[in-house]
Amino acid sequence: MKSQDISTFAENVMGIDGPIVDRNYQITPELIEKAKSGRTHVVSFFSGAGGLDIGAQLAGAKVISAHDFDSDSIKTLKLNAYFDHTAHFLGDIATSQPTDFKHVIEKQNPDKLIIVGGPPCQPFSKAGYWTTLKNRLSHNDPRNMIGNYFKMIAEIKPDGFLLENVESLLHPHNRFALESITELIDSLGYKYKLVKANAIDYGVAQKRKRVFFICSKRNFKTDEPVKTHGSNEDILKMLHLLPYECVFNWIGKYDTMQYFEKEELTNKGTYHFDLLDVPPGKNYIAITAAAGYPNPKFIAQKRFWNFLLKLHPAQPSWTIAAQPGPWVGPFHWTSRRLRVPEIAAIQAFPENYVYAGNRRSVQKQIGNAVPPLLGKAMVEFLMHNI
Repeated sequence: MKSQDISTFAENVMGIDGPIVDRNYQITPELIEKAKSGRTHVVSFFSGAGGLDIGAQLAGAKVISAHDFDSDSIKTLKLNAYFDHTAHFLGDIATSQPTDFKHVIEKQNPDKLIIVGGPPCQPFSKAGYWTTLKNRLSHNDPRNMIGNYFKMIAEIKPDGFLLENVESLLHPHNRFALESITELIDSLGYKYKLVKANAIDYGVAQKRKRVFFICSKRNFKTDEPVKTHGSNEDILKMLHLLPYECVFNWIGKYDTMQYFEKEELTNKGTYHFDLLDVPPGKNYIAITAAAGYPNPKFIAQKRFWNFLLKLHPAQPSWTIAAQPGPWVGPFHWTSRRLRVPEIAAIQAFPENYVYAGNRRSVQKQIGNAVPPLLGKAMVEFLMHNI
């Protein structure tokens, strides 16, 4: 299908109003030079494919150090000229030494220094909560790197830092983990804002909820990061907002045979014909008795909500998973799995960004990342308040 045909299809059949706009962006030589000249410097942990790091440099900072235990992720960072000025560290944060990063900082001599990262944070047990702060910093659960992250902060002593995590951290069942984090922040002498963010509010064509602890040694001048996008109702209240991004503007151009991947095919799978029957923007419930579907195979509410979930081009995407099951969506509205450039675009990565590793590794790197435009908004807020 040619690009003009795709646009006509989207406008006439799928209900997209207005002209199709390609929202993708590239890392240009100008952006690279701007990043190199930033005087607020960033030390990044749990860097992954660099989603938060890209966001930091888009915000005007310079990432001088990136650290991750996954070799493909570090290779990805090294492949991209946007991080040619960055020192790359492959290893386990539990055994890494703060002196390694201090040497980089001293060499760069920043005006301001911030640390960013999204450490894995398994909930603390109630018994663990009542241990001392010192013991919590030394927590040895390999699934839980929160203590190691705070040890780096305690040693490096940045002007501010950012801690990203999943929304479920705020669930009442995890209150001991949440209280532990806030007490650790207080014990290190930082003030903080807890930001509950959804990527769609910051120009990402994806519903992706995350929690950010944004921490500074200074009092905050403003309450929260400035949202750039909203629903029609939000726009009526705040005229500066833009409408939420529709996913077609980010991935529509990739729906041609030029970008074909063998991994996208579903025709030999168990639920291929069921997927064909799911309308765009719906999931398996659309083909159950609850939706009036004749001779239904499935029962509503008996499957995960993202089973056979299909994108609608005129709407934002649902959350992109790092390791989706074989029939976990979102699927493309044409009843196929998403292609790598589509996954990356939905995560708001630059379209000329390069990834290392096999297909499974790249999906995991992209799916685990903070969308760069969301990261940009969070880092801008932090930089404004240090």
